[in-house]
Amino acid sequence: MFAIRQLSRTAFGFVAKQTEKAIVTQACRCTYVTHTRGCFSTLKDVEPDPSKTSNSYWVKKLTPEQYNVTREKGTEPPFTGKYVYHNEKGSYTCVCCEAPLFSSSTKFDSGTGWPSFSDAYYKEGQSNVSCRSDLSYGMVRTEALCKQCNAHLGHVFEDGPKPTGMRYCINSASLSFKKAT
Repeated sequence: MFAIRQLSRTAFGFVAKQTEKAIVTQACRCTYVTHTRGCFSTLKDVEPDPSKTSNSYWVKKLTPEQYNVTREKGTEPPFTGKYVYHNEKGSYTCVCCEAPLFSSSTKFDSGTGWPSFSDAYYKEGQSNVSCRSDLSYGMVRTEALCKQCNAHLGHVFEDGPKPTGMRYCINSASLSFKKAT
């Protein structure tokens, strides 16, 4: 794991810690992460759904489980998802809008019961994965979302393999797969 250095502390409980790969800022119960790549590029939360697609469209397009995960921020039970043990070569895309999200070359078995990736898919230095703070269920986490349609994908943690040290813990229900040709 990376060495953590404390940068500053104030009377208001503000603490900033820096690792080799990320800066983690904690204020009260909120944690924001600024990472050197993609998902962690900003301290701001993601703006509301830019596509302004109606819920009735998503209800018709998605299965009930896909709708629950992507539009209502649900989670599939561990070890039940279609892509947990999936090992084909190709790319994982958003089930809602088909934006490329992850490459099979970054997929690894984290033992958590959900598909895990060490990095998002990048094209021309840009990723279709964005992140924001998630304080649900009394936890401080970082939510991963599709940048194109604002679909909930899962969460991101800093306990992944090198070189990124990141673990994108993603629900299979939020993904489609395109086999490499």
